Amino acid sequence: MTGSGGGLPLLFLDVDGPLIPFGPRTGGHPTYPTGPHPPGAGENPLLDRIDPALGPRLAALPCEPVWATTWTDEANAVLAPRLGLPELPVVAWPPPSDEDERDARAGLHWKTRTLVRWAAGRAFVWVDDEITERDRCWVTAHHAGRALLHRVDPGLGLTDTGLRQIEVWLRTG
Repeated sequence: MTGSGGGLPLLFLDVDGPLIPFGPRTGGHPTYPTGPHPPGAGENPLLDRIDPALGPRLAALPCEPVWATTWTDEANAVLAPRLGLPELPVVAWPPPSDEDERDARAGLHWKTRTLVRWAAGRAFVWVDDEITERDRCWVTAHHAGRALLHRVDPGLGLTDTGLRQIEVWLRTG
C-alpha cells in the first residue's frame, strides 16, 4: 500500500525509541503497567514504558498515522490496543538490496527511500530516533511534498514538546 498525493499528511511512527523509550535515563523510565496486554505482549518487558496518554494525542493530530517500524503488523496487535488506537496502515519494508547497502555507506537510513516512495508526494512527518541530517537532505532533494523529519531522543521517547512541534507543523501547512 502506498500513500496518495492528496489528503491529510501522513505520520510515520517508529516504535522503539519514540513510543518505547530505551537506554539510560536519569531516574529510570516511567512505566504504565495498567495497559491491556494482548497475547504475547508479556514477552517484551519494555511495553510498560508505553504511555497510554500518547494514543489520544496522536489520534487528535490532523494527519493519518502509519506504522513505520520493524514491528510491522505486530504494532497493530500489541501496541495499538495499549495506546487506544485503531488498526493503522503498516509500511511494508522491501527486502534488503544493493541500493540499501550503498545508502548505508553514504549515511542514509534504510527507511528513508521507502517512506518517500510510500508518501508518493504527500506531506508527511516521520518520527524516529535514528534520523540524521543526511536523511533530511535526501528527503528535501527527492520528495516533492512537505516533510518534517522529527528525531526523538530514544531515552526520552516522544515528548510533549515534540508533539507540540509536530502539531504546529501539521497545522501550518
